[in-house]
Amino acid sequence: MKLPRDLSGENLASLLRRYGYSFSRQSGSHIRLTSSYTGETHHITILRYASLKVGLLSAILSEVAAYIGVEGDDLIQTLFGD
Repeated sequence: MKLPRDLSGENLASLLRRYGYSFSRQSGSHIRLTSSYTGETHHITILRYASLKVGLLSAILSEVAAYIGVEGDDLIQTLFGD
């Protein structure tokens, strides 16, 4: 499945809530999210841009997939699949 080309940082943050990520702080255009989904604390920083570039979105989702222990394609299908 292809990654969306028009996903904003705020939309991604709201999608990641299902994996326990919540807003912890913001510095300029950077949003810091924190999760304890697997019992360990995990931090991720995303940009609050209107449209995330595909490479950046892919890197963020790869990091989240590694943290929760699923394949990247499965995470993409869960978040963006119909």
